[in-house]
Amino acid sequence: MKRLLLLACVLLLTACAARTPLPAESPALTKPLPISLQVSTADGQDWLLVIQAEGSNLRLSLFDPLGVPLARQSLIAGAWHNDGLLPPNAPARELFAALLFALTPPSELPRAYAKADWQETANSRQLAPDWQINYREHDIIELANGKQRYRVSPLETQP
Repeated sequence: MKRLLLLACVLLLTACAARTPLPAESPALTKPLPISLQVSTADGQDWLLVIQAEGSNLRLSLFDPLGVPLARQSLIAGAWHNDGLLPPNAPARELFAALLFALTPPSELPRAYAKADWQETANSRQLAPDWQINYREHDIIELANGKQRYRVSPLETQP
């Protein structure tokens, strides 16, 4: 019984320990931000991610090419909340947190994130625990976490 309790405690602590940090406050958006997200899978799927502000909160919605929702999360008061009837999606939350970090302007990084959580060079950033972000030409961002690679680019929108 003691071993089972110890194992449960270790699993709980492990689940809490390696989370991608969130910004101290949600970034300000004046209009929804539609993003193309290419996933490095065998079939090279393209997903659509829409980030929209709702007051001081953010709603992130991830869709497959047919428009089927894969994940919906709201960032409210510095914590993720499920949005809608979709089941919790921890990998999507980690991706969303890394993408928010990648989209944060360099001048706002020290205010938005603890210095121990990130590093920055000329064309790349690292975010704890294991995200590598590279900035390419034409507003393309590449994110990788050791398990998965993503290529992020803005969608063309009409004014």
